[in-house]
Amino acid sequence: MFHGSLPALVTPMKGGAVDFDAIKQLVEWHIDQGSNGLVPVGTTGESPTLSHEEHDAVVDCVVQKAAGRIPIIAGAGSNNTSETIRLVKHAKKAGASAALVVTPYYNKPTQEGLFLHFTEAANCDLPIIIYNIPSRSIVDMTAETMGRLSQLKNIVGVKDATGDVARVSLQRITCGTDFIQLSGEDASAIGFNAQGGIGCISVTGNVAPKLCSLMQAATLAGDYKKALEYQDLLMPLHKAIFTEPGVAGAKYGLSILGMCSDEVRLPLSELKAETKSMIASAVKHAGL
Repeated sequence: MFHGSLPALVTPMKGGAVDFDAIKQLVEWHIDQGSNGLVPVGTTGESPTLSHEEHDAVVDCVVQKAAGRIPIIAGAGSNNTSETIRLVKHAKKAGASAALVVTPYYNKPTQEGLFLHFTEAANCDLPIIIYNIPSRSIVDMTAETMGRLSQLKNIVGVKDATGDVARVSLQRITCGTDFIQLSGEDASAIGFNAQGGIGCISVTGNVAPKLCSLMQAATLAGDYKKALEYQDLLMPLHKAIFTEPGVAGAKYGLSILGMCSDEVRLPLSELKAETKSMIASAVKHAGL
């Protein structure tokens, strides 16, 4: 069910408030452009600055607009296990296909703590995608711990943002070949799939959904020559979007395309002029 290009959906803002009309427009556009699923209210969806009510409302909006046409993996991560459980339960109630649960940040739990945290989330009876991103959470789930978790019914895969493509092979050994491995790094997604991954939860996919979907389809068909052609178009955009925080970069790219405002919430801020220029140039390079 979960494969290919799965954009980590931005949360459009207007005058400080969530722009639900723009969200609905984006969902429809992504379906038309060939995105294989959407991941709302993750870090790219500015979940750290959304209220609980806004978080729930965005999940509801995306699920309802998608109407079962593509899978929706709702962000449901927190460093508080009870809050994670609440978010996963809401995702299930809303009709999401799965929940994306990040390794608890700031607390720095042990591997046993990680195992227990995700076990509690899995007990909510909704498929769980583990989000392993040591650069933000300051804790790294080992392949061995992931292997233990993969034995649980509802732990079905991982969004791996370690940047280490060798992890895919290690996790194939500990978790089995049916465990869903999705890249969390746009620039290295081709190499990730070559090692056994089957998709990417993408930031660049917000701005270039069709190209990202075509690139993913090429890798899954084993046509890496064609995939590299798409990557050559996308690489400047990967780089430009992440020159400053990816959320702001993706929103600015979307604003160029007339899809939503580039407004972000503090502590994120407006991009520098030179970053905007880089993104605009990359958008042109990609033929968007």
